[in-house]
Amino acid sequence: MLKTLLANVREYTRASVLSPLFTVGEVVMEVFIPIACALIIDRGIQAGDMGAVLMYGALMLLCALASLACGVFAGKYAAEASAGFAANLRDAMYENVQTFSFSNIDRFSTAGLVTRLTTDVSNVQNSYMMILRIAVRAPISLVSSIVACVAISAGLSLVFVVAIVVLAAALCALLISVTPVFDQVFSKYDELNASVQENVGAIRVVKAFVREGHEIKRFRGAAERLYKLFVKAEGRMALTMPLMMLVMYAAVVALSWFGAQFVVAGSITTGELTSLFTYVMQILTSLMMFAMVFVMVSMSVANARRIVEVLDERPDITNPEQPVREVADGSIDFDHVSFSYASGSGELVLSDIDLHIASGETVGIVGGTGSGKSTLVSLVSRLYDASDGSVRVGGRDVRDYDLDTLRREVSVVLQGNVLFSGTVLENLRWGDGDASEEQCREACELACADEFVEAMPEGYETLIERGGTNVSGGQRQRLCIARALVKRPRVLILDDSTSAVDTATEARIREAFATKIPDVTKLIISQRISSVADADRIVVLDEGRVSGFGTHAELLETNDIYRDIYEAQTGASGDFDRPEED
Repeated sequence: MLKTLLANVREYTRASVLSPLFTVGEVVMEVFIPIACALIIDRGIQAGDMGAVLMYGALMLLCALASLACGVFAGKYAAEASAGFAANLRDAMYENVQTFSFSNIDRFSTAGLVTRLTTDVSNVQNSYMMILRIAVRAPISLVSSIVACVAISAGLSLVFVVAIVVLAAALCALLISVTPVFDQVFSKYDELNASVQENVGAIRVVKAFVREGHEIKRFRGAAERLYKLFVKAEGRMALTMPLMMLVMYAAVVALSWFGAQFVVAGSITTGELTSLFTYVMQILTSLMMFAMVFVMVSMSVANARRIVEVLDERPDITNPEQPVREVADGSIDFDHVSFSYASGSGELVLSDIDLHIASGETVGIVGGTGSGKSTLVSLVSRLYDASDGSVRVGGRDVRDYDLDTLRREVSVVLQGNVLFSGTVLENLRWGDGDASEEQCREACELACADEFVEAMPEGYETLIERGGTNVSGGQRQRLCIARALVKRPRVLILDDSTSAVDTATEARIREAFATKIPDVTKLIISQRISSVADADRIVVLDEGRVSGFGTHAELLETNDIYRDIYEAQTGASGDFDRPEED
């Protein structure tokens, strides 16, 4: 875990080294100050030598200024290193998430990934800064102070040694007990974020069904569970400071008692006893710093483990060693394909799919909910890989292709496609960043989106709000189709992506596809028979198996499932393209 995290320090290694070095300088200068103070008392004040007072006073001032300068630079470099480390962690996590296949993403909740990229990284950043500064300063200051105490009086120094051993043992016991609790705390953060994200994202549904009270109760439940765990963890950590103060003040009392006797006996001078008390405070401060680092590191261990889980996650779908970088045509072959989301679970979503689709053919896909329609088309662009059998595009197994090449040639309009904040033109150019405005206009014409886009206040420069909330459901779907067409693919997959489009407009889109892009293979998933009736052939799926494959007329005669769907929809009043309610 540590190796994975430190690999992200990279260009901030210099700052990570300079900060501890300046911290060492800061501590060394602070250690000399009590020595100078003792000399002022013993050789200046008690000896009545004003020159010695001024000389050693000037030395104290120089040490203080040098310590201040070192502290400033140590803080500056620690801030630079920790902030840069956090930025690199976020970049590395986000970059790795972008390589995930759908199966990888399924292992992490969206809320969990958000928490890891924000809260977890922030806690690790704070811990790293404390490690560079305090975790370096505390032990050096502690050791230096103890060495100085031993140099003054080895006998009195035994007081500190006993105190430190007792305290170290107690802190280790606390660490062992509290770490598992913090692991639970940050998993509850995921639940809390999930509640907020789901509620805000579906606020229209919440209000429409008057479920505000239910959602508030649900959020309070998640917050209450997090509260109880935090109280449990922090309650244990709260023992740190009282325990430390008890041990150290006991050491101060012991030092006062025995130190007075040593002064009376002449073993040490008054100035040396004074410096011993100063070193006691430095030791006390160092131990307080240890306690702070102890608390922060205890929390961040759980954070770091969650971050490393994302960084170490390897994508299930990767490029082959010598990938094919050209797709010959749009033909698609499913050779006895089976698929299961959980490998080895035995619960097949698709079973023995054997289909062969010619390049340029339009194929409709129908079936009941959960029959495997979306899963089937996801295999074409390798969003998932088949568990058994093979999927071929252009005559080659999809696993032989370079992923970028394959996904440029297989354009998918998914059920949950969304628009992004930016202009209409910027959204269309997601399909091809180098597409001209004329190419974007042509794609909009094919998707029947040009008429409403040109009627917008700024036309193609009109700003789309995040998620496309300022356009209707049907308009959003048509823009998503246009965005897919900008890629100029060999295969176009429409996964129920005209469900919010009125039937007349849908018919115009189908006609445009047939006349303007006849060479593109088109797979059209739909719940409406009218959307696929004109397709060259239609696949009927039932519980992950092919129930029928033929033309509309053939299936009406030979396939009971298709006939039942058709008869159930006959006489339906159609759909209307309405704007979404605010």
